Amino acid sequence: MPVISNSKRFFLFSMIILIPGITAAADGKVPSIGPVRIEFIIFALILAGVAVFNKQTFRVALIGLAVLLAFKFAFDPGFSFLKHLFGTTPMGTQLIDKDLRQGEWGIILNLLGLLLGFALLSKIFEESGVPDILPNYLPDDWKGPFLLLVFVMVLSSFLDNIAAALIGGAIAMVVFKNRVHIGFIAAIVAASNAGGSGSVLGDTTTTMMWIDGVRPVNVLHAFVAAGAAVLFFAWFASHQQDKYQRIQKDATPGARIDRIRLFIVALILIGAIISNFLYDMPALGVWIAIVVSSFLRPIPWKEVQGAIKGTIFLLCLVISASLMPVEDLPKASWITAFGLGFLSSVFDNIPLTKLCLDQGHFDWGMLAYTVGFGGSMIWFGSSAGVAITNKFPEARNVGKWIRYGWHVTVAYIIGFFVLLFVMGWEPADNKEHKIVNCPVPGCPMANRTNNDQK
Repeated sequence: MPVISNSKRFFLFSMIILIPGITAAADGKVPSIGPVRIEFIIFALILAGVAVFNKQTFRVALIGLAVLLAFKFAFDPGFSFLKHLFGTTPMGTQLIDKDLRQGEWGIILNLLGLLLGFALLSKIFEESGVPDILPNYLPDDWKGPFLLLVFVMVLSSFLDNIAAALIGGAIAMVVFKNRVHIGFIAAIVAASNAGGSGSVLGDTTTTMMWIDGVRPVNVLHAFVAAGAAVLFFAWFASHQQDKYQRIQKDATPGARIDRIRLFIVALILIGAIISNFLYDMPALGVWIAIVVSSFLRPIPWKEVQGAIKGTIFLLCLVISASLMPVEDLPKASWITAFGLGFLSSVFDNIPLTKLCLDQGHFDWGMLAYTVGFGGSMIWFGSSAGVAITNKFPEARNVGKWIRYGWHVTVAYIIGFFVLLFVMGWEPADNKEHKIVNCPVPGCPMANRTNNDQK
């Protein structure tokens, strides 16, 4: 039986995702099959291609984006790629008109800077000597990896989740002697996303909510769900790792902490936090700190080369997701929020969060948990997952991620219903006026804000 080469497979793949556009009739409207627009079919085929061709995900994402753009140019008369990237809102102008919109350039540039910058951060942290001495402070059984996951969650509550995941991955690589179980890799990503879900500093989506008017205290209860989820998946993942490769019992002989490199790590993280707070662009602070640090210690620039493919892969998926004609979501409810968690495992959570903010009346803490933690269920569902697979390329396998990281999916469900049971569904608008749930049918005060009542 003849063997089909990779080049032929990619040609067949590109033809498959082109067929819907070629066969659809162009009558002035964007083609669709029944109620489903062709863009969604192409995007679904891109995701299927990533799952099937797990060793060629970069090419699949690149081909998929090229086909999707070709379709938009050919069949969508109102599409302008420049407007999509740079928007129609003048720089420095407050967005008050729905006909005006901000482009995707800011998100893309920020992700590019963070993924490459934090790849350098991870290597600098690894060279600081801290991972080498940690075995002296961590238990040498399953509780060692368990505490490492808790540490990643705590770290992510005030740092970007990408940085927390990469620092956790750098530690795991050393203390487990380069033998890290895929289930534990998935757990590191889940821990970083869990920690970021209840903090406006820990994840891009929660930062977006903060900028849009959601008070930090109104996403804080996401930690109820995140805490329950972490306790569940960390127990199983730590036992997986302990059976696969036990944590190093003693510190590496002769290990010493390089205080200058540790200072550089802190400088980069502080730069990200300050720049995120002042300019909504943490990547700016990261790269300013890296440039300044180059005068103190050599920067491991080779790490950028290793991270560039994974970064371009994620950007292709983010741009592809942003091209989807999603203009509305189902009515805000706990069921919708629950479903968005599963959707965020394959669909970028940034546009999902933007749609929810535009629609309003969500429980922002619950939404922060679902769209943030939900992306952990598949390796390319979050930027932290893509970043860490640059270190562990064997984890770029959807089947293995789901098979060995099953505890992350179950933990998502458990955490969600713990939150729903403890806190209930507490919707609010973006300006933090709590919605009144009037128990009387037809009550004129129902669905009005406290501000309206005043």
